[in-house]
Amino acid sequence: MAKKEASLSLRPLDDRIVVEPTEAEEKTAGGILLPDTAKQKPQQGKVVAIGPGKLSDKGSRTAVAVKIGDTVLYGKYSGSDVEVSGREVKILRESDILAKVV
Repeated sequence: MAKKEASLSLRPLDDRIVVEPTEAEEKTAGGILLPDTAKQKPQQGKVVAIGPGKLSDKGSRTAVAVKIGDTVLYGKYSGSDVEVSGREVKILRESDILAKVV
């Protein structure tokens, strides 16, 4: 399986996935505006690149369960935050993804 990426100068390896986090909520459900210090880290984002899949013991690649454009949920402290081409992205292992939003 070939690598997949969307206009990003980054090639994730193995079962790693690059996610662009969604913006933190600007205000609460009740309409209260939140300052930057009170915003929680987003735990949801859009998949922008995926690696070719994990290499199995038999030498073949296992398919990654998400595709580019999917919206996923991940753990609060999962992955690594990096800046690539002026964009803040998070690099996660496939196992760090908790669910796919449908």
